[in-house]
Amino acid sequence: MKGLIGKKIGMTRVYKDGKAIPVTVIKAGPCIVVDKMTEEKNGYNAIQVGFEELPERKVTKPLIGHFKRANVKPMRFLKEFIVESVDSYEIGQEIKADVFEIGEKVDVSGKTKGRGYTGAMKRWNFRGGEASHGSKFHRGLASTGQHTYPAKVFRGKKMSGHYGNEKVTILNSEVVYIDVENDLIAIKGGVPGAKGGLVTIREAIKK
Repeated sequence: MKGLIGKKIGMTRVYKDGKAIPVTVIKAGPCIVVDKMTEEKNGYNAIQVGFEELPERKVTKPLIGHFKRANVKPMRFLKEFIVESVDSYEIGQEIKADVFEIGEKVDVSGKTKGRGYTGAMKRWNFRGGEASHGSKFHRGLASTGQHTYPAKVFRGKKMSGHYGNEKVTILNSEVVYIDVENDLIAIKGGVPGAKGGLVTIREAIKK
């Protein structure tokens, strides 16, 4: 399982075979291997990678010890990636954008934009009522409860509330372009989150 941590830069287009392909540009890495988890010690095989250097004064003392043990600079973000074997990785190793290939399928995860408290139409894409002047029902939720029995609102009812700011994963996105020198990856289509948001790119698990 290959993976990288990055930041969403924005969207643009790439021309290929005379067609304009919408892509999301991500600054992916470089990531540093900070720790290794093994089957014998931890019960699973994984590597912990860090992204974006951070001044030591902004890191807690336990984390400072964690980074010093690995002999790497403090990192702002840490993430584990499950791997078949940790033997091919070394602590302090740098992982760059060339870990992926053009045309490869990847899964991209990120946090969606937080939209605060929204109504049911925006949150759940309800149609709403008639827009004519005679209508007295435009953007309301309509009935939420039942009759005398069971006389309650069932759990899971789609209503107004907090919308966004949740983890979303886009499966089987295609890598369109890679710039190893500038640590950039262009992925076909949209990616969750706002500009500057943290994203995780991993090898597609449902190819």
